[in-house]
This record gives sequence, C-alpha cells and structure tokens, in this order.
Amino acid sequence: METKQLKQLLEAKVGELGFTLELFSYGIQQGQAVLTLVIDRYEEIDMETIVNLTHALNDYLDELNPFDVPYTLDLSSLGAEKPLKISELPKYVGKYVHVHLINPIEGENIYEGDLLTVTEDQVVVAIKIKNRVKKIETNISNIYKIRLAIKF
Repeated sequence: METKQLKQLLEAKVGELGFTLELFSYGIQQGQAVLTLVIDRYEEIDMETIVNLTHALNDYLDELNPFDVPYTLDLSSLGAEKPLKISELPKYVGKYVHVHLINPIEGENIYEGDLLTVTEDQVVVAIKIKNRVKKIETNISNIYKIRLAIKF
C-alpha cells in the first residue's frame, strides 16, 4: 500500500476515534521499519488514552496489512505543552499559555499566564508579577509562537 493512501486511511480512522492526525511518517530507523503517528485533540491525552488508541490502531493496521515487512507503531501526542494554532485560540481561553511575541511589550517578548480573551485581532494574557496580576494585550499578528504551558 502506498504511504499516501495509508495516511488518508489513518487520518479518517483517527478522526473517527475523536483525534486529529498531526504527523505521519514511515521510514527506517536503526534498521527497523517504523510508522510514527502524532495525534491531538482539545481534551488532555493521558497515557491510558495513548494505550487504548494504540490497541485500536494496531487492530486496524492488522486488518489493512499495509507493509510487506515487520514494523513498529510509534504513537504519541503533541504533549502537555503543545503548540496552539491561532485559529483555535478561542477554545483555549482560561488555559495557561506561553506566548512568544515578535515585537516586545514593555521590553519583554516572552510571557506566561492565563489566556483571558481572544478576539478576531487581539489576545489578552493575565501574567503574575509577584502577588499582582497584570494584563498583557497584544495583536494576534504580534504572536510568533503560542503553546500550552505547565503552571508551577
């Protein structure tokens, strides 16, 4: 089976199971064939979810029998600090984020805080400075990268 066709089939199956396929690759690593899949969804993905999805995809791949050689399925998620797409930011209001800006605000171009609001062209993040909360407002076009962050 061609990898392009397999990718399409896996995208559909992963979608049917409630996830999106973020990365698909098939190649040889250290002399072994490896099928690598990275998945995502809005809800958090824990290890039990990965295990259950691995079993479901292994069963599906056994039915498809896509390769003539033995291979390993390597399934993972984008992780706890996954990058966020600008178009999906409204879903993450209330989440703790790490924002890297193109043009600094008050001399800083990296902030971590709670994503308070997202409009068509503006984002507001509440950062904590000692015991005070300060709101940082910027244009969406000023965001170089934004990802979820772990709050310590």
